[in-house]
Amino acid sequence: MKRVFLLAIAAALLFGRAAGQDISGFDERLFRIRRQIEEVKGRIIEEEQKEETILSSLERILLHKSLIKTELNLYNVQMEKTSAELTGLRRRIPVLRDKLEREKRSMEKTLETLYKYGRLDFFQFFFQTNDITDLVAEHKNLTILADYQEAVLRSYRATLAELAETEKALLAKTDELGRLIEGTKGKRRELEGEELQHKRLIDQIHRNKASYEQTLRELEDRARELARLMEKLQRQEIILPTPFIPLYERKGRLPWPVEGRVVTTFGVEKHPQFNTSTRNNGIDIAPLKKDAVVKAVHAGKVVYADYFQGYGNLLILDHGLSYYSLYGHCSSFLAAIGDLVEAEQPLAVAGDIGSLKGVTLYLEIRNKAKPLDPLKWLTPR
Repeated sequence: MKRVFLLAIAAALLFGRAAGQDISGFDERLFRIRRQIEEVKGRIIEEEQKEETILSSLERILLHKSLIKTELNLYNVQMEKTSAELTGLRRRIPVLRDKLEREKRSMEKTLETLYKYGRLDFFQFFFQTNDITDLVAEHKNLTILADYQEAVLRSYRATLAELAETEKALLAKTDELGRLIEGTKGKRRELEGEELQHKRLIDQIHRNKASYEQTLRELEDRARELARLMEKLQRQEIILPTPFIPLYERKGRLPWPVEGRVVTTFGVEKHPQFNTSTRNNGIDIAPLKKDAVVKAVHAGKVVYADYFQGYGNLLILDHGLSYYSLYGHCSSFLAAIGDLVEAEQPLAVAGDIGSLKGVTLYLEIRNKAKPLDPLKWLTPR
């Protein structure tokens, strides 16, 4: 009887885990998102300590947007987790109620049996028994029955307490979900405010000649800084798996890193209104889809994946033989420094950090420090 009782408890625990669902995946996702939030907050602090420029103002707005979007993602995952927990609790309550009803019926039957024998005293019970062996056996069975009744009673009380706690947890989780929904609404309002501020600054840059020229000068400074970074990366020796296909053998046949429309071309670009010229070392591609995944144009090794002012989140692939591809304005990375990637392997998600043209992917192809026209390397369209 004790073994049966223990098996029943084990089964209940196993069912409880199944009903409650596995939430470890949610906890891992929440941990990663909280780490991303701390990283963006760190970047914001760094930007606020720098000299006030048009680029730094733009970067701060975009970083705040990135922070709010990441916090929204946190809220969404928290809501998913809470909803999963609510589902588990809602499933558990009727199971507990059924269990209580079964235990109640079991106790009623046992009590009826004990009450029937309990009305007789020992001598009456003795004289009604034909054999002393029957008496001992019957008395032993009654003892076992009484012990079983006590075990069922304990189980009933435990189930009753668990039901009360589960119903209490259900109410708490329902309230928690409501607070998360309200928090999400608040974050969306914050994001709308940052979007409006971003739009105003972009409009100012494009409409005001002084602001535009100042932005160009700052971007040229960042381009020179990027060139210095490329020179530093060239001095690093990397080992690629062999055999590998050199990038130059794929010229004109590289896959596009993202599906979209080219909005900025390589080379000298003139402003239609201000008649100013600027040199673009790469191209900007406006993705066709929201949260478009950026893919590697060729196999290589990730040698840089970090925030770089003017380029936002920038990822650099070393393809060997001093050939590189650069991917800027990413909202997040899907690959890390040191990763060996294959052609068309996901690297990042397209974003607008550091961009003057909204959500775009900035793409460069370089041989040593020299930028090359990516459109001559990508498959023609």
